[in-house]
Amino acid sequence: MEINLSDLEPRHAHDFLTSSIVPRPIAWVSSINKDGQVNLAPFSFFTGVSWSPPVLAFSVVNRSDGSIKDTVINIREVPEFVVNMVSVDLLPIMEFSARSLPYGTDRHSIKGITWIPATRIKPYRIQESKVSFECTLERIVAVSEGPDAGNLILGRIEIAHIHDELLRNGREVDWLGLDVLGRLSGNRYCAVRSVIESERN
Repeated sequence: MEINLSDLEPRHAHDFLTSSIVPRPIAWVSSINKDGQVNLAPFSFFTGVSWSPPVLAFSVVNRSDGSIKDTVINIREVPEFVVNMVSVDLLPIMEFSARSLPYGTDRHSIKGITWIPATRIKPYRIQESKVSFECTLERIVAVSEGPDAGNLILGRIEIAHIHDELLRNGREVDWLGLDVLGRLSGNRYCAVRSVIESERN
């Protein structure tokens, strides 16, 4: 069967992609606007781009009315952000942060996390996140315009934070201890509970 995604209703194309590109890690992005107001939001179109220089990317899709989400507005004003990795225990708080909250109220509205200053940039990071990346903006790539259009945000990692007990050999993360949450489709998630090792890679 062949499917032309351009012929589908936008929501149907969304459902097809989010149920076939799985699992996806979640970028829990904290940003700040020029007035110092904090925003925290999760995005599951997220991946690494390169390691020299260390760059990651995540995509923020416009709302169905074509308006741009707070994260993009903030990063345009203050070109820095923190990507906080989401472990399984943080699922309820992460889901709450995905709700539409009044602009600039996230720091006081989102309970159960501890906001702490980043080391090199203005946005705060989440203490409960087992790995966090402080990033400066490399560029924003607009993918079309209007409703459901994407904004691909590339950030250079300036410094990473990791809980001490998760670092192995000074350079590797204990993936089992990280207990990272993976996004599937709809309200479904997965956890990393096993691994397949290959001698070829």
